[in-house]
Amino acid sequence: MANLKNFSNIKDYHNFANLSAPKHPLISLIDYSEVKYPEDIKELKFVQEYYTIGLKRNVPYKFFYGQQEYDFDEGVMTFISPNQVLNMENNPNVNLNKELKPSGWLLCIHPDFLWNTSLSKRIKSYDFFGYVINEALFLSEKEELMMIDILKNIEKEYQANIDKFSQKIIVSQLELLLNYAERFYERQFITRNKSNHQLLERVENLLSNYFNQGDLIELGLPTVEYISNELNLSSNYLSSMLKSLTGMSTQQHIHNKLIDKAKEQLSITQSPISEIAYKLGFEYPSSFNKLFKSKTEMSPLEFRKNFN
Repeated sequence: MANLKNFSNIKDYHNFANLSAPKHPLISLIDYSEVKYPEDIKELKFVQEYYTIGLKRNVPYKFFYGQQEYDFDEGVMTFISPNQVLNMENNPNVNLNKELKPSGWLLCIHPDFLWNTSLSKRIKSYDFFGYVINEALFLSEKEELMMIDILKNIEKEYQANIDKFSQKIIVSQLELLLNYAERFYERQFITRNKSNHQLLERVENLLSNYFNQGDLIELGLPTVEYISNELNLSSNYLSSMLKSLTGMSTQQHIHNKLIDKAKEQLSITQSPISEIAYKLGFEYPSSFNKLFKSKTEMSPLEFRKNFN
């Protein structure tokens, strides 16, 4: 069992990976081919207190990214936010196939570097920082070259003489990289159209089965976390995929299925509104009434009268 190792700053990681000291204490672009983890460590579990954007090639995916088929076999990008726990099941520097030596780049950015910039808060709105490793971004060769160019521009800027414009220029380059990542993830959702539509069908079946159980009084309403766990996906990635396919988040899909069941009960039974709300997992009828009206522009009672 691996002990949890904490990297509180970028320098700590440089030391652990046998790299020279970072040129800047708060931002560093690392050549992944130069990373050398201690060979006596067979398994590594760690948490870092900074953002890491990785673009890697020839990494042993069975350890890092799962046994899956992907659209592109060029660059693989991952986006790790502070305080995420990462687990490396095998040390990539042990028994290394020299012909398939891992390569690529790691961009480490401490949150303090973003202090007092527009990106300091907005970076949290990029959903892919909440994706898990097997939901990585797989790049075409053209996309990979674009991302590398941006990474190298960032490196050139922080290695030059720092002045009052440096932070602004680096942050603008970082925003450009993140915006391209959003675009490329959207492409990834589209190019996996068949598998994504199969996922949509699974979501619909999962929600139908949940609402048909008849014991929502005890279970309560399904949560986004429940749906994503059942599908072995992170909640962020699932919502991103569903938005790409349908324009709606996971929560909106749950609400739509709930409203369908509510309409069914309102139209085929004469049960009191409060009883229907309770059976659908609502603790308070007022919450049910509010949601129903927001989705249909009618109260449950108005819907029943119009239907009848």
